[in-house]
Amino acid sequence: MTDTIPNVAEYTVSEISFALKRTVEDQFGFVRVRGEISGYRGPHSSGHAYFALKDEGARLEAVVWRGTMAKIRFKPEEGMEVIATGKLTTFPGSSKYQIVIEAIEPAGAGALMALIEERKKKLAAEGLFDVDRKQLLPFLPKVIGVVTSPTGAVIRDILHRIADRFPVHVLVWPVRVQGDTCGAEVSAAIEGFNAIAPGGPVPRPDVLIVARGGGSLEDLWGFNDEAVVRAAAASAIPLISAVGHETDWTLIDFAADVRAPTPTGAAEMAVPVRRDLLDRTDELSRRLNGAMARGFDARRDRLTGFARALPKPRDILSLPRQRFDAAASALGQALRANTAIHHRRFERTAGRLSPAVLERAGSLCRERLGVVEKRLTRGFCVSVEQHRARFRNTVAVFDAVNHRATLKRGFALIWDADGRPVFEVGKVEPGARLAVEFCDGKVGVTADGGDGPPVPTRSDPATGGDPGPVRPDRRARTKAAGPAGQGSLF
Repeated sequence: MTDTIPNVAEYTVSEISFALKRTVEDQFGFVRVRGEISGYRGPHSSGHAYFALKDEGARLEAVVWRGTMAKIRFKPEEGMEVIATGKLTTFPGSSKYQIVIEAIEPAGAGALMALIEERKKKLAAEGLFDVDRKQLLPFLPKVIGVVTSPTGAVIRDILHRIADRFPVHVLVWPVRVQGDTCGAEVSAAIEGFNAIAPGGPVPRPDVLIVARGGGSLEDLWGFNDEAVVRAAAASAIPLISAVGHETDWTLIDFAADVRAPTPTGAAEMAVPVRRDLLDRTDELSRRLNGAMARGFDARRDRLTGFARALPKPRDILSLPRQRFDAAASALGQALRANTAIHHRRFERTAGRLSPAVLERAGSLCRERLGVVEKRLTRGFCVSVEQHRARFRNTVAVFDAVNHRATLKRGFALIWDADGRPVFEVGKVEPGARLAVEFCDGKVGVTADGGDGPPVPTRSDPATGGDPGPVRPDRRARTKAAGPAGQGSLF
C-alpha cells in the first residue's frame, strides 16, 4: 500500500527564496535598528561595507552600499553602538536575511560625546590646540570674511552688528552649516579665503568668522569634522569661531584663534564698537531658526513619503552586486585550482613524449619544409620575372618622354642665368648670359641682340634648287666668341 501524496503545490528553491525576499521587503521596507557594530573591517574592494549589528540576544547582518558610504556623516567603527535606518532584505545565495543601511548615526549623545573626546585627544596630541599657535585679532580690520549659510539669520546678525558698530567691507563665503557636506564646505571656504592674494581684485580679509546658529549635537556635528579643525588651525588669517550658543562647544572652537559665545559676539569681537542690540537679535535668530527647522522637517517628511513610493535603481542591482562580491572573493582560489589542473595535464602530456615520437615528428616537419621551399623558389622566380618586365616597360616609357632623346636628334635647349628654359626671342635681353644644352653637355653664350647675321644658303648643282640654310661652321663661331671663348646665338 503506497502513501498518498497530499495535494500541495511544488516550489523551486529560487521561487521560495524570492517569495521570502519580497515578503520581508514588503513587511520591513523601512526600519530603524539599534545595535553594536561587529565584524567591521572597513569597506570592501568594491566600496561596499559588510558587518553585523548585534545585541545581547541576536545578530543581524548589515550591508552599506558604496553610494551610501560616501554620504553618511558617521563612518562605522568596530564596537560603536549605532541606530541604523534602512530596510530588511534577504540574500538567496546563502539563505540569510540582512539590513541594507541607508543612514547610520551613533546611539544617543553619549556615543557622540565619546567620539568627540577621542578625536579631540588625537588632534591635541598633534599640537593643533596649543596656545602658542593662536594669533591676535587686528584692532580695526578693513575686510572681514564670513563663512556661514547665506540664507540663515546668522549672516544677517553679523552684518547688522558690524554695520552698527563699525561699517567695513564684508565678504561672505556661502556654505551649508548642517548636513553631510557641511565639514567639506567649511574647510574649503577657510582655505579659499587664505588663498586670496593681497592687493588682488578681491580684497584679502584681515579676520575670518566661522558662524552658525544653535542646535543639537547632531546639528553641529559638521564643525567637529577633522578637516574643519585642521583648516582652522592652519589658517594664516586670524579666525573667530562662533558656532552655536555659549554652551555649545565644537572642536573648531579649540583650533580657532578666538572663540565667540555667539555669532553676534563674534561680530562684536571683530570691530571695536559695541551696541546694545544683542537681546532682540538673539530673539529673532531663535524664532527664524525654529521656523526654518520646522519647515525643513515638514518638507523632509513629505519628501521621505514620496521617496518610499519610488523604485530605487540600487534595489534592483542589490542582488547582482552581492553575487559579484561573492564571485570576486572566490576568484583567487578558482585561479589557483585552474593552474594546478593545467600543470597536471602538462605533466601527463610530457610523460608520453619519447625520442621515437620526436624523430617521426621531425621527419614530417622536414618533408613539409621541403615542399614549402620548392613552392617558395618557384614563386620567387615568377615574381622576379614580373618585376623585370615591368621595369623594362617603365624604361621604355621614360625614354619616349625624356627631352634628351629630342636633343640627340639635333635640337638644343636654351637656359637663362636663373636656370629657367627660354622659349621666345623677345624674352632675351642683349648681353644676357645664356646656356645652350646639347645632347652631350652645355655651352655658355652671350646674347648680341638684333636679328643676327643672315643664314647662308647653298644651291644644289644637280637640281639648281635651294636646299635650305647652310649650317655655320662651329669653329668659326667659336672664334667669333671673343676673348671669353664663348659663342653667340645672335
